[in-house]
Amino acid sequence: MSLLAFQMWEPTRQTWMAEHRFYFEQARKRLLTQFDNIEAEANKAAEEYLKQTSRFFNPDSDDVGDFYESANDKGIEFYLLLRDMLERTRLSVIAGMYHEWDKKLREWLTKELRSWHHGDNLVRAIWKADISSVFDLLLVLDFDASAVTGYERLDAMRLVVNVFKHGDGTSLDQLKEKYPEFVLDPIGGDDEYRSHFLDHTNMKVTEGHLEEFSAAILGFWQAVPKEMWVKQEEVEVPMWFEKAYLKDRAEHERA
Repeated sequence: MSLLAFQMWEPTRQTWMAEHRFYFEQARKRLLTQFDNIEAEANKAAEEYLKQTSRFFNPDSDDVGDFYESANDKGIEFYLLLRDMLERTRLSVIAGMYHEWDKKLREWLTKELRSWHHGDNLVRAIWKADISSVFDLLLVLDFDASAVTGYERLDAMRLVVNVFKHGDGTSLDQLKEKYPEFVLDPIGGDDEYRSHFLDHTNMKVTEGHLEEFSAAILGFWQAVPKEMWVKQEEVEVPMWFEKAYLKDRAEHERA
């Protein structure tokens, strides 16, 4: 006996993909493109600073070179602050699209679950499970998320978002080990140097990475099967799923 556990309606799939494309395109248009000319803006800031301070110039006691040097320093400072803002804005866009993908996946699973299961423990367990545990459940249903084109970008995105939120920690260690391209080494040291001395401030995400992350999300939704079945006589679900499922059954039987 088999049970249709999860069904992906094609209009739902296409709607979610369209919503993601809209988010990605509008985030680039309305947020990221504002940083396209930061060098010119920095030069303008230096010029304005020089204009403001030049009125205090005393040709009898001041060196004009000092004023130009101060203006140049102001321009460099302005540029670095804008570049930092760009990087944080890009990371915020990435975090937004990752969390939306993660929430939609769990919303879909729990909504489909309620069509054949009664109880809240299993629903809560799906929301509490980390994404690798959710993927373990999908694997039982013959959907191997790790085989989806772009899976490594999804995994890297998860780690990048965690590092952006929490800084140093396990996610940074995993990012340095699995995807070192995201943790730049400013002096070209070896892996040991990277492991011990680079921290969350060394994480860099490029425009190219952003595009890859977006494509990975679209690839995942495209790969979700139309139907996922549970073969009740054979299935061995993850322990966290089984525990919550049995708890709901016990509560339902006592009611």
